[in-house]
Amino acid sequence: MSSPLQKAAAWSVHAYTTLGAVCGFGSLLASVAQDFRTAFVWLVAATLIDASDGVLARAAGVKEHTPGFDGARLDDIVDYLTYVIAPVFLLYQAGSLPEGWGAAVAAIVLLSSAYGFASADAKSDDYFFTGFPSYWNIVAVYLYAVELPRLANAGVLLVLSALVFVRIGYVYPSRTPVLRGLTIALGGVWAVLMLLIIRAMPDAPLALVAISLFFPVYYTVLSLVLHRRRRR
Repeated sequence: MSSPLQKAAAWSVHAYTTLGAVCGFGSLLASVAQDFRTAFVWLVAATLIDASDGVLARAAGVKEHTPGFDGARLDDIVDYLTYVIAPVFLLYQAGSLPEGWGAAVAAIVLLSSAYGFASADAKSDDYFFTGFPSYWNIVAVYLYAVELPRLANAGVLLVLSALVFVRIGYVYPSRTPVLRGLTIALGGVWAVLMLLIIRAMPDAPLALVAISLFFPVYYTVLSLVLHRRRRR
């Protein structure tokens, strides 16, 4: 039987996860106010919560001490807000989507990611995401910083939306065992670069943006190599 302290610790972790939804709401409010740098700061805070709540949940034994509450479902709800709805709304508010049919592009992203989140194989037993893992918050940073033509932005979003349905395994950075230490280390360096990019918005240096692409390239190549190995 769980002690009051154990239950309190477990519920505290759930509350911590829920703070991500507050960050998502903050991002939406900032986007409405056209303060897009602040909107990205809120999304960074949400990402930090998401990156740490799993470790805390396992340490607190939330499944054992709060058996009637589904922390994984809560996490998915919060993630859909902060990784999908908020960044797509940001791009829409920023005028980064085609005029006239930008809402349709946004809808396609929302629908494809809803499928991705609800798929039974969204996360594999060997710690891979299946299909493009809805990193729309990251995509939004790059599209906003680089200021590509609206049509090009739409093309990027539509291609990535299609990749949600392609059952390629993508690395789960904190849990995929192969090169996990290297992935986390490189991810830490990349995170610092992303913070510098957001800090410099709306005039982020393109050289800094280009340098930061080293990690998405590494992540994609590693995912494809491991996917091919897993199929064998």
